Amino acid sequence: MSGSSAVSGSAPCRFAHYFVICGIDTDTGLEPDELAGENFEQSPLKRTFKSKVLARYPENVSGNPFDQDAVNMLCMPKGLSFRTQADQRRPQFHSFIITKEDGSRTYGFVHTFYEEVTSPQICSAMQTLYQMHNAEHASANPPSSSSSSSSSSMDSLASSLDEADSPSSSLSSSRAAGSYDSSRDTLYVSKALCLITPMPFMHACRRFLSQLHRAVTAATAPPLPLESYVHNILYEVPLPAPGRSLKFHGVYEPIVCQRPGLGELPLADFSLAEAFSLLGVENLVQVFNCTLLEMQILLYSQDYQRLMTVAEGLTTLLFPFQWQHVYVPILPASLLHFLDAPVPYLMGLQSKEGTDRSKLDLPQEANLCFVDIDNHYIELPEDFPQFPNKTEFIQELSEVLLSFGISAKAGAPPRTHSSPGSTPSTPNREHKTVALRQLVDDGRNGNLAGEELTVLELLQGNATLERLQALTKRTGVMVAHVDALRAGVKAQGTEGQGNRTAAEEEEIRNAKLNVQLREVFASRFITMFADYESFVIQSAPDLESWLTNREQMHNFDKASFLSDQPEPYLPFLSHFIETQMFATFIDNKIMSQWEEKELLLRVFDARIDKARLYNVRAPSLRSSNYQRCSVLKESAQAIEQRLMKIDHTAIHPHLLDMKIGQGKYVQGFFPKLQADVLNTGPSNNKWSHRTASAQRRKDRLRQKTEHLNLDNDLKEKYMQEARSLGKNLRQPKLSDLSPAVIAQTNWKFVEGLLKECRMKTKRMLVEKMGREAVELGHGEANITGLEENTLIASLCDLLERIWSHGLQVKQGKSALWSHLLHYQAREEKLEQQQADSPVSYVPERRKSDSSISLPSLHISLIQDMRHIQSMSEIKTDVGRARAWIRLSLEKKLLSQHLKQLLSRQALTKKLYKRYAFLRCEEEKEQFLFHLLSLNAVDYFCFTSVFTTIMIPYRVVIIPIKKLSNAMTTSNPWVCVSGELGDSGIMQIPKNVLEMTFDCQNLGKLTTVQLGHDNAGLLAKWLVDCVVVRNEITGHTYRFPCGQWLGKGVGDGSLERVLIGELVVPNAEEDSGRGCWTPPLQRSPTQARRISITSLSGRGTKPTSGQIQEAIGEAVNNIVKHFHKPEKERGSLTVLLCGENGLVAALEQFFHHGFKSARLFQKTVFVWDFVEKAVAYMESADQMGDLQETAEPLGMTCQSVCRYVNAINSTSRNIGKDGKFQLLVCLGARDRLLPQWLPLLVECPVILRMYEDTALLRDRTPVNTLIGVLETLHDFPITLESSLVKGIDL
Repeated sequence: MSGSSAVSGSAPCRFAHYFVICGIDTDTGLEPDELAGENFEQSPLKRTFKSKVLARYPENVSGNPFDQDAVNMLCMPKGLSFRTQADQRRPQFHSFIITKEDGSRTYGFVHTFYEEVTSPQICSAMQTLYQMHNAEHASANPPSSSSSSSSSSMDSLASSLDEADSPSSSLSSSRAAGSYDSSRDTLYVSKALCLITPMPFMHACRRFLSQLHRAVTAATAPPLPLESYVHNILYEVPLPAPGRSLKFHGVYEPIVCQRPGLGELPLADFSLAEAFSLLGVENLVQVFNCTLLEMQILLYSQDYQRLMTVAEGLTTLLFPFQWQHVYVPILPASLLHFLDAPVPYLMGLQSKEGTDRSKLDLPQEANLCFVDIDNHYIELPEDFPQFPNKTEFIQELSEVLLSFGISAKAGAPPRTHSSPGSTPSTPNREHKTVALRQLVDDGRNGNLAGEELTVLELLQGNATLERLQALTKRTGVMVAHVDALRAGVKAQGTEGQGNRTAAEEEEIRNAKLNVQLREVFASRFITMFADYESFVIQSAPDLESWLTNREQMHNFDKASFLSDQPEPYLPFLSHFIETQMFATFIDNKIMSQWEEKELLLRVFDARIDKARLYNVRAPSLRSSNYQRCSVLKESAQAIEQRLMKIDHTAIHPHLLDMKIGQGKYVQGFFPKLQADVLNTGPSNNKWSHRTASAQRRKDRLRQKTEHLNLDNDLKEKYMQEARSLGKNLRQPKLSDLSPAVIAQTNWKFVEGLLKECRMKTKRMLVEKMGREAVELGHGEANITGLEENTLIASLCDLLERIWSHGLQVKQGKSALWSHLLHYQAREEKLEQQQADSPVSYVPERRKSDSSISLPSLHISLIQDMRHIQSMSEIKTDVGRARAWIRLSLEKKLLSQHLKQLLSRQALTKKLYKRYAFLRCEEEKEQFLFHLLSLNAVDYFCFTSVFTTIMIPYRVVIIPIKKLSNAMTTSNPWVCVSGELGDSGIMQIPKNVLEMTFDCQNLGKLTTVQLGHDNAGLLAKWLVDCVVVRNEITGHTYRFPCGQWLGKGVGDGSLERVLIGELVVPNAEEDSGRGCWTPPLQRSPTQARRISITSLSGRGTKPTSGQIQEAIGEAVNNIVKHFHKPEKERGSLTVLLCGENGLVAALEQFFHHGFKSARLFQKTVFVWDFVEKAVAYMESADQMGDLQETAEPLGMTCQSVCRYVNAINSTSRNIGKDGKFQLLVCLGARDRLLPQWLPLLVECPVILRMYEDTALLRDRTPVNTLIGVLETLHDFPITLESSLVKGIDL
């Protein structure tokens, strides 16, 4: 993003917009800064006092109005700081950024130094404060260990930041704290010089400001009055044109800057080498990944410039995407309440020396990436997908860094939040050695901040290294390292062509390294999104209609895009394409049809076109093989050429028309500048005319378009709304901090959370409905299991953010789980009190004999929590909260549970501040309503994720009592199978029709094997169905049977394989959760079995046309099954053996025109026909009749005989229908069905057993059937073990 927002047309095309001076206002004196979390325990020198903007030039710039509060706050984020002659007073440099509400940015560069206080009033005020402070300390005998615990987590955060003193020299720390004495000590106060620019020319501004300060501290006056230099940079130095370089003059030395061309990556001047050295390559890539996935990112460092370097580095590397949420790289102490924001953010927080990470009480950490820059370590959220090809990517970045002599090894290994100790116990001494070990790597990269700044200055000035050597000896580094450093500087000096200084060499080197690192990142996105354009949905005829319907429209075909990507990329990409930054990128792409292309998009599209040219064979763009960046050399050369051959030199600073004698030079004091000469610029600049004429052209164009579109205001309104869509409160306003504004900000957060909840639930419903519509036979499926998981993960994240908004006191990493635990403790206390009174259960209503007689599951929020608490696999609170959300969603109880949780208003009031989302009644109701809409669809998001947990199941066997005995004397057994495994065979206790068992998660249940051993007198059993329930999720499956188990009855089967269907809860059972979903297929019902197998069946027999249609449908379903992505296929067993499966359809085909022996009333089964046919083949084979037939036919005869005999000789008593089912399944698996059919048709047995009109005796339908079955040969059919158990082939 950096630099992409160039100054708008109306603002002048100038290098700098404002020059600002901030410091102490001697008229108002010492004002304590209450907003900065004042701590009166501290000595007055360490307290924060309000700073003021003392002067700014010019007064205003059109297109970039001056924001006084924001500039003052960011120039001096801690307010004024005081020192005495005994303290260190080294100047500091830092940058800042102001993001306006429309997302455009301006940059500030600040040089802070200490100036002697000459005002006697301020010196005496400081003396008085010290006397009061000493008196208070004397009266309070024992010094208290810490201030009393604060009610608000934010207040405690502020006080913890101020507990530690700022760095001071050993001399001052050895003196007594209350030793300031105006008669003996000299008082110094901080003052800031600041340049505000439209583009981030950080190095140039830094050098200009430090030269300006040097002019004030030098023994001799500067060549010209300071006004000349300030006037020059404000009015006479233009912005470099794209692709050009510019030289202008500071007080002592020329300064060079360059701007990338239109086809290059946009300007970014913050040192990426420094960011990599501070964090290490792997840590930086992990933080970059968290930024892409729009988590909350908190940077933490003592040094403002480090915060800015890392923040700008991260946002720069996002190209072509742009960070769309709250972005405050330096969070002033007065704005700490922004950490309470329940939205993604990227913020920087200043740490004080000695402040421990554990003292930081952050409002929400479930989705937080915490980056401790000074200690080189990061804490990551618990589970998020890794960046694709991460290892090779890190390797390539490390090689680029090494080619510039920088080690890639800095940084401690990342921690996730679940790690035990959350702070590195780095002793101060160890930290110093780490920092100085990097000195050699960093020496030439401008990475030296704080204590090593002097070294940097020496390097930049290419002066002697004596003081550096003394410093390194004092801090305990080997002199060899210094020699290496010196050698590096010498080498650089010699390689400088012509008369370039070491500083210029340094600048070229830095710029080359920056652009090469950025190119490596950009090339990853070019590889990943090479084909993105094909999936953009351009559905609107014009911009206005697109903007009007923006929210309802699908702009990007996510499902097709994902199905086109390499498997290893999917976890990351499915999350990333749900982010706001990706949505905005696609919006910009769509709007580029009607508007000028946004800069980043233009560069990115050009890069993709170029990659395609070089890469004619597109598939290689789509492979998961790592492709290295190929443009490193040329990108570095472009920058080097620009910096070596300067395109434009600005006017030199010159004497101005000023009153003589004003602004007299006094060493060490920055003079008061003459405002009249600095508030207006010259009117004879050739480039100011250039911008004026360009402006006139733009105005004419605008008038023309206004004539074309009279409704322009409305369009503009739509544009703003569309662009801010989803970016609820993109940027907080830094200036006004009245309670009313803070309340309004929180109100925006509440509205934003509600809108986000509406969008997320709607998206989840639409995606899920898409799938179920397909199961009902409409449309195409367009959601993958992966995508569903991504949507649920983002819902979990949203709930965490809602629950952490407006917390009174934070407890634990997950605000939601913390609230649940409070609720649980209260409810369990109440339960104990009510333990004496009996619990009243609603009596069961028995509906009919065949109705499911399971005791109803008690709906209990606490019970669901206990299930989660008993799962040893989950180790953290964040993990427990997510598991609980998934379980509630799967049970369709999420809205109901949360409503119950929030119904305890006393608890909510105790835990949350008045402005919290959960205490806004109307919004809370709407939020629960949106969540209730998710009950309309079925989720298996708990069952499918926690695959290794133990789950209690309950099994109930329901016999048909009218036709058989309810009990059996034999020993029944059952085996339950699901997508993840089976329970193994379990004996059912005698005369018990219900049992429970614990078993590792079986996933969605598919089949039940039910059987008995035929023992005793009453060994025949007519079972209606078996019902199995998962006792945690409440999912109930019904396995219809409708057949006998017993010898000499039905088909003589002693065991059956039953196919399950998920039971939809009845309205009476389920008023709160009501929903309907299409049933899965199940085992054939009793009615159909009887109509097929017995003569007396009253059911109407299907016609030949219906039978052929059913076979086509069954085969078609199997083909479709294999065309779905593997993760979405569901159960093949259902398609083979379920109600409308292949077996049932073939059974009907074989039953058509089948003669049953009416005289003896003994039912004949299709299997009887198969057995007789096989017996005939075997006898014919023995007599030699088959010798003459063609060899393949003989082989086929042998195969059908072998399969039938294997099925007959199995130890399982599966009955004749079961045997036919097994033969069909094995024939389909081994691709033999089409070969077996002609043999059965040719067999003379058919004449005895089938009527003339039978389908099996008509060649046309038989040939059609063979053709249809052959289409299954393309697919690898695998059979569930419950089907083929005991078959030896």
